[in-house]
Amino acid sequence: MFRAAHAHLERPSEPIDHHDLVLQPRDVTFDWGTTPLHWLPGEPFATHTFDVLHLMLPELERWFVRTFEQTLPLITDDRLREDVRGFIGQEAMHAEAHQEVLEHLLTKGLDPAPYTLQSEWIFRRVLGDRPELTPAATHAHLLQRLALIAAFEHFTAYMGHWILNNGHLDQAGADPTMLDLFRWHGAEEVEHRSVAFDLLVHLDPRYRRRVVGMLVTAPVLTRLWIRGVRFLMSADPELDDRVKVRFRDYLAAARKDLLPRPGAFARSVLRYFRPGYHPTQEGSTQQAVAYLAASPAARAAAR
Repeated sequence: MFRAAHAHLERPSEPIDHHDLVLQPRDVTFDWGTTPLHWLPGEPFATHTFDVLHLMLPELERWFVRTFEQTLPLITDDRLREDVRGFIGQEAMHAEAHQEVLEHLLTKGLDPAPYTLQSEWIFRRVLGDRPELTPAATHAHLLQRLALIAAFEHFTAYMGHWILNNGHLDQAGADPTMLDLFRWHGAEEVEHRSVAFDLLVHLDPRYRRRVVGMLVTAPVLTRLWIRGVRFLMSADPELDDRVKVRFRDYLAAARKDLLPRPGAFARSVLRYFRPGYHPTQEGSTQQAVAYLAASPAARAAAR
């Protein structure tokens, strides 16, 4: 049944060489007029676990853009430079798309500002430019940020592949506009999944740099996500503000395949530590391109 109903998620029969892609930003827009606060009906916990991305991504992806723009003069490979420019354009569009959802949440009575102000502080002050540093320290700081971004892009590629292959969200009655946003974004993450990794290796090929990036990113991201879910559940005007966030709620949603299963998520992290790992081992370029050809928002942008 899933195969018939979601043929647009399948991989096309003609293979696509990942290296032949030209990354292009898609100027998508979404109409949130009919999207409810709990866009997964009857599943506020799963809804808000996804919604943490709206809280984090606008500032996070703008930080990606600022960091990658600083690397352009350092890139000596013409093809990689073009991929980085395409990455910058796509990430800028992702930030704007999720920013619109923050405005939608506000119209539903949920003010995201207490969390988003913290995100702004982290990505502009803590992880932003350090003008007081020496040139050598500035370069090292840039490489450290690239290692964090490469690790984060591993998670987004995993999530993109997961949501492109998950029909249970459709069966649960997920709002089609929100689902298209996450699948459009996920497909572009799969499409450009190797850019941050390749850029890091181009500027610093040391295995240690990559490992340290993941060892920092994984626990920090987990902590930020838990805080985000707790914030959204407590700020949700349709819920009792005394509601508690429990790990068993996550497990219950994962058993329904409404969220990634923790074991699969952990195994994806371990894959990153393999010396021979490359992001093209995550997801399918063919499948991502197929969804982007069928996405209502992406098709509207193409027109």
